[in-house]
Amino acid sequence: MKDALVGGGPMTAAVVGGLRVTRGGCQKETVDCLRQWVEMFRRVLGKTLGFVGYTVQYGCIAHCAFEYIGEVVVCSGPSMEPTIVNHDIVFSERMSRHLCKIEKGDIVIAKSPFDPNMNICKRVIGLEGDKICTSAPSDLFKSHTYVPKGHVWLEGDNLRNSTDSRSYGPVPYALIRGRVCLKLWPPHSFGTLSESPSRQIIKAQSDSDSD
Repeated sequence: MKDALVGGGPMTAAVVGGLRVTRGGCQKETVDCLRQWVEMFRRVLGKTLGFVGYTVQYGCIAHCAFEYIGEVVVCSGPSMEPTIVNHDIVFSERMSRHLCKIEKGDIVIAKSPFDPNMNICKRVIGLEGDKICTSAPSDLFKSHTYVPKGHVWLEGDNLRNSTDSRSYGPVPYALIRGRVCLKLWPPHSFGTLSESPSRQIIKAQSDSDSD
């Protein structure tokens, strides 16, 4: 075994079975390999963190858009027929809710008072302080109730097949998620929504409020 000076430092070499092995050279190759792995890990880590950062940013943007601008809703059930039928797709905007601009006659998406995991689509019949007729049109004697503060009275356009405030009472305003302003699907129905088929009830209630 011989010692030699290479680049100012000792390098040990040995002859094993006719093959000359340089220990200093192996160590240098190992260090270079480790450096390559570290550099590769840094690049992968940087790309991963960048992807996560973009994902978080886009997630925040999407959340703000859904929370303050609006969302697309697929409706199901017969309670809003004929205005909205099963599988219609509508756009529900959120600004009216946040600005407290929900008005009588608006169609809204709200959380169900019975099941917070389910949304309901109904029309606003009365706001806080309004006098609401809770009797059927055919009833001889009419009964009324008042919408308490911070609540709205919701009913479906299809009065004969709708579970609404006539069953569970006034709905807290905080459960309203948005106001339906546009029908997107089917294409032949694209546009703003029609007025309530029971709009005469709303007018009648408005007249009774002034009495």
